[in-house]
Amino acid sequence: MSWGGVLAALGVGNYLKAASNSSSDHKTNVKQIGFNHIKTMETKTATTVLHKADTRGKANHGWLNSNHSFSFANYYNPERMNFGVLRVLNDDVVSAGMGFGTHPHNNMEIISIPLEGDLEHKDSMGTSAIIKQGDIQVMSAGTGIMHSEYNANKDKEVKFLQIWVVPNKEAVEPRYDQITLNLADRKNKLQQVLSPNADDEGVWIHQNAWFNMTSLEKGKSLNYQLNDSQRNGVYAFVIEGNVTINGQRLERRDGFGLWDLDNLEIKTDSNAELLLMEVAMNIE
Repeated sequence: MSWGGVLAALGVGNYLKAASNSSSDHKTNVKQIGFNHIKTMETKTATTVLHKADTRGKANHGWLNSNHSFSFANYYNPERMNFGVLRVLNDDVVSAGMGFGTHPHNNMEIISIPLEGDLEHKDSMGTSAIIKQGDIQVMSAGTGIMHSEYNANKDKEVKFLQIWVVPNKEAVEPRYDQITLNLADRKNKLQQVLSPNADDEGVWIHQNAWFNMTSLEKGKSLNYQLNDSQRNGVYAFVIEGNVTINGQRLERRDGFGLWDLDNLEIKTDSNAELLLMEVAMNIE
């Protein structure tokens, strides 16, 4: 997929315009876009990029408070366009009863992970569903889809992560899926929540990617072995607590990308929740 195709697929301006009735120019010159975090094939010495929580792009629309790990809508940073095929990681808080009006997407894999509250989803395929903490939702936009997302609660905020991954197949038939996970299965161990395989654990997407989540108690440690260390890297996002990954200490909402390596050593000195996103480092 060309970068022009990626930008067209994002529909970033329409995304917020439909939600807030205000235009959002992505402000991107395609010629300026470099592949910022490309895996090199000559060495096995790990390469890393650190995104501290307070360096993320911020957007407060009143009803929506969002932090962007990568360039999105009015936040543009040429050094933070993507991590491999991981294009969007938004940490969203939506006020009671508010949400994103109907807007389009195409040729993008869109994953939502609720952290608190209930998120209502409706789309042009006729889907009407609510997701909550412990659920994971995936939508393959493919040839095109319209959808909306609202806080289903009238008395409290909904908090969720919205993640966009560039697919390795274009113009697929749009689809929607959601599953409920057993949170006990991630206590002090890794729980796979996404993969490229429809018959594997978690949801699946059109990309060489695996997501895992864990809830670690203070003093615990884990090792993560990459599924495809030749082509993939890992972007770790700390949901809560403090962790150390391959010697790098991370705090709440920090992001840390690593590539040119085979495994991650994860340690914690507090109770912590962590999302690991292993993704392809090249856009096909």
